[in-house]
Amino acid sequence: MQATTMIEAQLQPLATALAGEFDNRSQSLADPAWYLHLRLWLRPLPRSVFSEGYGFFIEQIGVTSGKPPYRQRILHLTTKDNGLWGQYYALPDPSAYQGGATQPDRLASLSRQAFIDLPTCGLAIERQPDGQTYSARLPGDSLCTFTANGVTSYVRLAFDIGPESSTPGSPMVFQMNDRGIDPETGKTTWGPKMGPFCLVKQSAFALPE
Repeated sequence: MQATTMIEAQLQPLATALAGEFDNRSQSLADPAWYLHLRLWLRPLPRSVFSEGYGFFIEQIGVTSGKPPYRQRILHLTTKDNGLWGQYYALPDPSAYQGGATQPDRLASLSRQAFIDLPTCGLAIERQPDGQTYSARLPGDSLCTFTANGVTSYVRLAFDIGPESSTPGSPMVFQMNDRGIDPETGKTTWGPKMGPFCLVKQSAFALPE
């Protein structure tokens, strides 16, 4: 019981670290051949969406692409098997919520019942020894599998969130290392080839009461 309570107590600091707008401008300027300039939002959802834990609406944009935000998805931070867990869900019509991360009023109609379950897209999350960094990985050597527009995709999901340095007040950095995988060859079909996208937190979003 005590171990479970300790794990549940970690949910709020993890959710606080994730809630915000992130940007990898400095990384893309330093190495533009390998890193697109991305902006990523993790917008907290009302606590009513999930019965426990914290929910996020996530989307991202290629800053210089001139294209609208993409990869709209839902992340639910919760606990599972006495550990932290991040479960992803898909939206039935992602385009209906395009741009919702910067217009949160549009997210008021989201409900758990409408989300598409992605049973293979859950991440085990571990707090690192520094006590401030969290690492999220798919269990074992599994792949996140989902079908959209008749096409089945296989993705190796992974992220880390923690302070940029040990200096007090150092900004949070979201290291995104999602990669598309060819299940037959195991080779990467898309995603960062020279290490994760390192997106620095630009602004924080308050968690719902």
